[in-house]
Amino acid sequence: MPTEPTALLRPRALRPGDLVAVAAPSGPLDGADRHLLDRGTAVLVELGFRVRVCPSVTGGRPHWWAAARPEEQAAEFNALLRDPEVRAVVAHTGGEAVTGWLDLLDLDAVRADPKPVLGCSDVSQLLLALHARTGLVGVHADMVTYGLGLWDERFAGGPERDASHRALREAYTRVLTVPAPPGALPALSPWECWRAGRAGGPLIGGLLNRLVSLQATPYALPSRSFDGAVLFWEEVDRPLSAVWRDLHTLRLSGVLDRIAAMLVGTPHGVGGGSGPSLREVVLDVLGGRDLPVLAGLDIGHAGPNLPLPLGVRAEADATARTLTLLTPAVA
Repeated sequence: MPTEPTALLRPRALRPGDLVAVAAPSGPLDGADRHLLDRGTAVLVELGFRVRVCPSVTGGRPHWWAAARPEEQAAEFNALLRDPEVRAVVAHTGGEAVTGWLDLLDLDAVRADPKPVLGCSDVSQLLLALHARTGLVGVHADMVTYGLGLWDERFAGGPERDASHRALREAYTRVLTVPAPPGALPALSPWECWRAGRAGGPLIGGLLNRLVSLQATPYALPSRSFDGAVLFWEEVDRPLSAVWRDLHTLRLSGVLDRIAAMLVGTPHGVGGGSGPSLREVVLDVLGGRDLPVLAGLDIGHAGPNLPLPLGVRAEADATARTLTLLTPAVA
């Protein structure tokens, strides 16, 4: 079985009946979207888990753009890490708040009782920080309110959509509950080969601008995290010039010379108009680097999101348009 280049902290595999906490590590709940929260928690129940919705999600005291003040968000999250009954933590939504309380994380609690933390968007910065500091295998995945809560309508209509829905649920089950290599992930939409080739390495990535900004903090991923890595990223509501700049930042910092392959998620609100395409921008920044590039992957704000566990070895075959997880995400 392939091994990872750095020590990973794998959570215990989830079991039927385990308690999953729905938390608000970033933005608050819009009251008009309470039905999406309810639908999302119902999906977790259907997957076999008990669910606890944290006070900051439904009855918190929002602070500006956050669900609560930084110290309050950290206190709630750390309490979940220390609670032996809680076996996983899933963000209800993203936002703009995680950076404000990374320095309040109880990293010893993570090491003492590692448990899966799931989310994307702003929460991907939390996953990356935890991975950088502890080796925790967090899972870049759909959040509860604006992810799982939208599955019914995203998969409504026809046998093909039903099959995709089943495949996605099975992928989450394999990643979270089976201490064995999850295998091939399903392509829920047509994936694109932007540069042919096949390469394997540990998965690392998230929302592009959060990854880049994290690297300017003490919670930055060490350089070795990118050695031979399969780098995945997505972006939302930004001009292509900003994506170009962030990719060049990764180039200047040496990241693009270390990775083995690149996965580009489905863009949402990126670019447009008469300028270059996202494909042109990516390939321009990569230059002559011989990296497989698989694009249109089912990650990002357009949803749904495939579960991508950080640090787990994966094989990206851009030519065949496949992505396979080679080592377990849980123990």
